[in-house]
Amino acid sequence: MRRLTQTLLLALSVLCLANSPAWSRATPEEVAQLGGPVYTPVGAERAGNAEGTIPEWQDGLAQWPEGDIENEGLADPFAGEEMLFKITAANVDEHRDKLSDGQIALLQRYPETYYIPVYPSHRISTYPQAVIDRIKASAGDADMVTGGNGLVNLNGSTVPFPFPKSGLEVIWNHITRYRGGSVQRTYSQIPVQANGAFAPVVFRDKLVFASSLPPGAVSDNRLFLYLQQIRAPARLEGDILLVHENLDQVKEPRNAWLYNAGQRRVRRAPNVSYDGPGRASDSLRTSDDLDAYNGAPDRYDWKLLGKTEKYIGTNAYRLYSKKLDYRDIILPGHINPEYTRYELHRVWVVEATLKPGERHIYSRRMFYLDEDTWTVALKDQYDGRGELWRVAQGHGIYHYDAKVPWGSEAQNDLVSGRYLMTGLDNEVPKHGYIWGLEASPKDFTPQALRRLGRR
Repeated sequence: MRRLTQTLLLALSVLCLANSPAWSRATPEEVAQLGGPVYTPVGAERAGNAEGTIPEWQDGLAQWPEGDIENEGLADPFAGEEMLFKITAANVDEHRDKLSDGQIALLQRYPETYYIPVYPSHRISTYPQAVIDRIKASAGDADMVTGGNGLVNLNGSTVPFPFPKSGLEVIWNHITRYRGGSVQRTYSQIPVQANGAFAPVVFRDKLVFASSLPPGAVSDNRLFLYLQQIRAPARLEGDILLVHENLDQVKEPRNAWLYNAGQRRVRRAPNVSYDGPGRASDSLRTSDDLDAYNGAPDRYDWKLLGKTEKYIGTNAYRLYSKKLDYRDIILPGHINPEYTRYELHRVWVVEATLKPGERHIYSRRMFYLDEDTWTVALKDQYDGRGELWRVAQGHGIYHYDAKVPWGSEAQNDLVSGRYLMTGLDNEVPKHGYIWGLEASPKDFTPQALRRLGRR
């Protein structure tokens, strides 16, 4: 009876969403509930579920685990917990309602080696108080323009739509979500062949959101500035990508430049968008695949399908242990499930369908976003024939030293058997993240690329 009631309630909520306006501002009554007894500061449900398998939201960690963050990375606060059970190809039908179609397809494609280890759920992600204050102060201010493909009046918020009523609002929450404000991170992107062969590409990224710069330092339409340097392998070392990311990319498309170390010249990079090939990915991702989804949403129709419960990769601290080499993690077909951790969480479900007349290699995309962080945790992507092609899964952690939820992503190609792992820093000396990066807009210009390239 309880399951039937929940199913009816979900169906009713989807029906209401389908008949609601395309989007609307949060009401003063809704805004007043942020951070209260019902909703967390970012709009998630504070309470757990009726079965007790999803706990009540916890405002961060009461105490950090002991460890040398600078040299060893983040210690696992849940290291002593035991796995509850494994989901395998043999028992997948028992858990089908808590898995995406892509997860099921992975289990069936690699029945002998792939499994999903399920652990007790924890909801510990929170943000600095200044970020929380800005979310509440600006809730109800943001407007979508040009058919929902751009934002105005963001006012420094990282969750413009804490009570979303459309798929676009949910996706905008992902695009604008808090990632430290200003950060440098060093990590590896690893294209993996079907036989397990791989060669890591080491990136050093600098990401600075406009809200962390002085007022007037950049255009009102700017969301962030991004600089990506390749540190290895030698054949790519020195190549640099510069991006000026805009809130309304229909009005002002993304500005991107590439410095080619071999040619020693800077050129425009108009293909760094939509389904342009992802840098150094061996064609295993598109430009808008990075960070699960980024960029202008104008080529798709976005539909909000409501909220449900799924097993997602989270609190995966073991995966980032400095005691592991990439060869411990990278296996033929998929990453080593021994080092992953899945928990049951509530997720928003958004379907993106390619608009008639538009072009993209993905005709349909299903997104599952964690309610506590607005991060895309699962993504199923379909080819032009409508068949499931690529499956992406996040493996996030809560950076309790900076109050930032972030992590890595594995995207599997079900057809070729290859996959791409992005975001690991196990073999990076010291901690891969530098928070509170001091930067100036002058560091993010084509002229700055030339100076960096000559060093």
